[in-house]
Amino acid sequence: MESTIYSKEGKEVATITLPENVFGLKWNDALMHQVVTTMQANARHIIANTKSRGEVRGGGRKPWQQKGTGRARHGSIRSPIWRGGGVTHGPLNEKVYAREIPKKMRAKALFIALSQKFKDGEILFVDSLGLNAPKTAAAKKSLSTLSKVKGFEKLANKRKNAALIAFAELSPVAAKSFRNIGSVECISVRNLNPVAVLKSAYLIIENPEVAVAIIQSRANKK
Repeated sequence: MESTIYSKEGKEVATITLPENVFGLKWNDALMHQVVTTMQANARHIIANTKSRGEVRGGGRKPWQQKGTGRARHGSIRSPIWRGGGVTHGPLNEKVYAREIPKKMRAKALFIALSQKFKDGEILFVDSLGLNAPKTAAAKKSLSTLSKVKGFEKLANKRKNAALIAFAELSPVAAKSFRNIGSVECISVRNLNPVAVLKSAYLIIENPEVAVAIIQSRANKK
């Protein structure tokens, strides 16, 4: 398997041979669903929380006597059927949604996501983005130039989740240059995961010779 490597000007400069076991796998619905949903659950921040009738303030005495008033009997104004009362079976911030994912499953899901992206023509290999100083203008210019590559026309105009840029080594200069561009996310290739890959429309891999070798090293681990 081979793919073209482009320069920051959007010109073809070389080719790269891609490993079949990383970029040539078939889609697996069951595996991808299990890994992606588990990763999303692990990243979930538990915010929703309600109080039961025992935690709501007030309601210590009986609102009125049991008999003789002609009204329904009640034992507390903090009953779940009263306004301002406790909540029955409401969400609690003590619940833990985190689950474990075996390393082999996580790696296999990443390779499947990369294979699908490559099959759909949504991976762009760039030798270097050439960022020497943290400048947003330079980052925007590089995206605009790369959007001239066939199949990547939406790279500069898409407002949300346009691209995930995977660097062989993410430098502070690159991170600062792209952090003000809301449609682009930067990541070190060592931290690539299927959720991040599938979330963005395009995947840009910088310094592909080194980056692909790092990715393939995960496939060689037993």
